[in-house]
Amino acid sequence: MPILHIAVLAAVQGITEFLPISSTAHLILVPAVAGWPDQGLTVDVAVHVGTLGAVMLYLWRDVWAMTLGLVQFATGRRNPMAMLAGYLVVGTVPVVIAGFVLDRYAGGMMRNVTVIAWATLGFAVLLWIGDKLGMTVRRIEHIGIGDVVIIGLAQVLALIPGTSRAGITVTAARFLGLERQDSARFSMLLSIPVIVGAGSLKGWDLYQAGNAQLTADAFIAAALAFVAALVAIVAMMAWLRRASFAPFVVYRIILGGLLLAVVYGWA
Repeated sequence: MPILHIAVLAAVQGITEFLPISSTAHLILVPAVAGWPDQGLTVDVAVHVGTLGAVMLYLWRDVWAMTLGLVQFATGRRNPMAMLAGYLVVGTVPVVIAGFVLDRYAGGMMRNVTVIAWATLGFAVLLWIGDKLGMTVRRIEHIGIGDVVIIGLAQVLALIPGTSRAGITVTAARFLGLERQDSARFSMLLSIPVIVGAGSLKGWDLYQAGNAQLTADAFIAAALAFVAALVAIVAMMAWLRRASFAPFVVYRIILGGLLLAVVYGWA
């Protein structure tokens, strides 16, 4: 596979993974528009590893605190960070179950431009409403099991291409009153078990295919995805310190509108 294709796909994956604009939609659209072949499992696994490394580096304090909290919990001591780790598991269960059912019975039925267009547009409006109406009075430390269940159930909608896992979890968090930065932070924490799970499944498929060797393409893809994701995370969090999710809403509306114009022959 040409290095240019790998570089573009890895950069797109890295940039869009944690922004509320849907990485799945962009990874479907870019090869379709460019006329490129499927990137294959090796690149898929590599970019997952790259984005996982980026989010764990950016949130290393949370990851380390949760790890220590779990160790303390195992020795009989209560720790709020151990509870947060448990919340991440609870919030991940719905999407794991729904993903298994969808993969088994629906396959790739929704991976088409029409679905992506409507989801991109519709969930942009929902993000705008949630960001406008949601109060900014709660931090991650204030969330409870009920909040986590709601955000976890909302995450199931991310299985619709164009929805955006980051976008729908942030939207749910904003409706629940979490501050913008904390909404994004919890969304990224919630992405860790999801990325680990998705990457592990793809890695197993790669192993079963008998092509599990590390290649130069994989290293390049992982490195570019890591850098792109880290830059995107830093930029987004810096923006949210002083502003809203409005630019992402505008981008999604423009993208969704253009795709609908193409689908229905308006352009």
